[in-house]
Parts: sequence; C-alpha cells; structure tokens
Amino acid sequence: MIESNRLSKEQYEANFADIRPPFENKTAAVVEANRCLFCYDAPCTKSCPTHIDVPKFIKQITTDNVKGSAHTIFSSNIFGAGCSKVCPVEKLCEGACVFNLLEEEPIQIARLQQYSTAMAMEKKWQLFERKKLPNSPLGDGGKKVAMVGAGPAGLSCAHILSREGIDVTIFEKEAKGGGLMTYGIAAYKVTPQFCEDEVNYITALGGIEVKYNHELGKNISLADLQKNYDAVYLGIGVGIARNLDIPGEELEGVIDAIGFIYDIRDKGYSSVPVGDKVAVIGMGMTAIDAATQAKRLGAKEVTMVYRRTQDEMPCTEFELNIAKLDGCEIIWLAAPKEVKGNGKVQQLVCSKMILGEPDASGRRSPVDTGETFVLDVDMVIKAAGQVPFEGLIEELRIKNSKGKISIDDAYSTNLAGVFAGGDAVNGGKEVVDAVEDGKNGAKAILDYLKVN
Repeated sequence: MIESNRLSKEQYEANFADIRPPFENKTAAVVEANRCLFCYDAPCTKSCPTHIDVPKFIKQITTDNVKGSAHTIFSSNIFGAGCSKVCPVEKLCEGACVFNLLEEEPIQIARLQQYSTAMAMEKKWQLFERKKLPNSPLGDGGKKVAMVGAGPAGLSCAHILSREGIDVTIFEKEAKGGGLMTYGIAAYKVTPQFCEDEVNYITALGGIEVKYNHELGKNISLADLQKNYDAVYLGIGVGIARNLDIPGEELEGVIDAIGFIYDIRDKGYSSVPVGDKVAVIGMGMTAIDAATQAKRLGAKEVTMVYRRTQDEMPCTEFELNIAKLDGCEIIWLAAPKEVKGNGKVQQLVCSKMILGEPDASGRRSPVDTGETFVLDVDMVIKAAGQVPFEGLIEELRIKNSKGKISIDDAYSTNLAGVFAGGDAVNGGKEVVDAVEDGKNGAKAILDYLKVN
C-alpha cells in the first residue's frame, strides 16, 4: 500500500540526519589537518574539477587561519560548502590522496572543507568585494547579464561576474534557488535550510538579483533577455526523467525519482507517500538517493534493479554502501520488461541480462537472455537517467545534440551573446562540474564584454 506519514517526527529526523557530520570541535579538525603531507603538485587538487588548492586550505586550518582557508576554497568553488557534503570525493580528491597508495585512510578532505566553509557561512564572512568598473560610480559599469537558472552553474557564473562589477539578474523557475542542490539531492546530505543559507551567502556579495517563479519559454523569453541584457547565460540543467518505454509504465505507483526527491525536499517527509515494497530502476546517484529515502520514509522492502554489474555502476562504492546499510536489496544484471497491475502496480517483470561488447561509453552492453523473473511490488521508481529539455532548446533555435546545448571553446552557443554551461550542456554530471562550468562561462562573458 502506498501511503504517507508512516513514521513519527522523531523517526523522520533520525532517518534524515546529516550523513556527513562535522568535526566535533576545533581540535578534531586540526588533528586531522595535521595528517596531511601537503604534497607538492598535489593529486587531490588535480582531481578536483574546480581545482581547489587542497594542501593550502588544509595548511591554513593547522595555523588557525580558518578565514583564509575558507577564502582559498571559495576562490575556486563558491559552492565549496555544499560540495563538501555532496561531492563523490571517493572518486575525486579523497580518492586521489596519496595515503591510498600507502594503504592508509585518506585525509578527510570533505570534512575539513566543511569545517572551514561552515564557519564562514555561520559567521557571514564576506571574503570578496565587488570591483568598481571605470567611469561608473555605481560600480556596475553599465553592464548587465541575465542568468537563466539559479543552480550551481548559474550562481557560480553570477558570483564571478558580480565580483568583477557586473550586475546580474537570475531568472529561476522554482520558488527557491540552488537547483539540483535544493531539489534533487537526498535530504540527509543537504537540508533545505542549508541550501537556502548557501544561496543567501553566495548572493550576499551584492549585484545579484534573483527573480523566482520565472520560467524560460513561459513568462520570460530569450529574445527579451537578449534585447535587455548585454549577455545571457543558460544554466537550465536537465530535469525530464527518462522513460522506461515498457508496458504498464502508466500504472498508478510508477513515478520518477526526480519528482520523488523533489517532493521530499518541497513538501516534507511526512507528506510524501511511499509503498510497502518498492523497486528502483537504475544505479546512479539519483537511484541511490531515491532508494535510501524510500527506506527512510518507511518502505518495508526496497529492491534496486540494474542491468549491468557492480563494476559498471555509475554510483560510487560509498553510495552503494549507504543503500546496503539502509537494507536495500540489489539485483544485478536485470532490466525492467513490464509493469503489471489492475490500475495500480502489483508486479515488475524483469529480464535477466548478460554483458556483451562495450557500448559507446566504454561500458559493456547488457544483452537480454530471454529469461525473466517477477518482483511483487506496489511502487516503481524510475531512476534510469534524465534527458535534456530538447523541445525548449529546439524552440529557442539553439544548436544542440539531442537536447544538450552545443557550445564552442568560449562557452558560447550559436546565438550571439548567449552562453551556456552545466547539465544543460553536459547532460548531467556532478555539482562540482557545474560550478566549474559557471566559472568558465563567466570568464568567457567577461571577455565578450571586454571587461577584463
């Protein structure tokens, strides 16, 4: 039975508590920081998409220069606080730590980053100043840029432009900023309040106005933005869940993971219904977030179905272990074939797969063996990936590849003065990748406006 309000308030709070708790005190952070070898040409920095100088910010913690540490982090990644909670550090900075080669625990880079950035946000340290452009006592130089999307790419781009004295107006279709951070990530990683605080901290620099409930193609048009602003940056992300294209997909109880996670973030834990027996299709980060949260909302059984093996899974081992510890079952080499039920979901029929030759991504392609098995379920959550807003992009006459916006080396689209980045371009990567895209987009816009 699919129902909401399965648990008590105390149970919800316990189930959705921060999965990466901060250091208990300053001493614990300093002790961990002093483990760092402060490598020259550090592999941790190289593995970070935003190239945070990891040894430097950790060294600053050891000398009690937390403000300097936060400045080092935010100079490279203004979403450094959020990324310290949601980044797959096991395959990035911590995965590259030289201690792994010594068969020792890597430096807890994420928690150290969280230590510095959390203090900066809590104390509201303003670590950057807006430049005053020549011939402008107001400091805006008369330059205005429109940003579509207040997610990591858009806010990262806006922050750098604002630091350089540009006035930025962000148009966001949701009622809150943060994009994927706010609406698409498990609540035990980042709370809604944290996301709101982070957005407020980023925009406190000044020169950034966010207009919420403004959606491109509905109540704002690209033509108007091009007319009224000196440049436009599209950071609209992706958001349409990929269909399974199987019989029974329209039955009541078949939902998409993005919508499920969105509702948890938007409506609160007790308001989101969940089944007794839930099947989750996919093995990416979104699939893990959907599966673990279904369990934490009170589902009795959660089974994850993935058409490849553990070696090919897109999520990290750390994420997989979260699902296992929460009691989620995993079925490898299985693909959904049909959903059965009398108006409502009752069964999921799956095909048994084997691995064939590698596909275009380099992963071995799953091949149907012809054998099937049946799972008794009352809810199916689709987490087989997201597709770009192809209809909108085509309507805007922006060059694209199956909905993914095409850009040149200067982050420019085929439309003059229109730039893009983040998931709208790459199809869906990590938050930290979107932040780096925003930085690069800002540099390209500054060149275009001849501000540098």
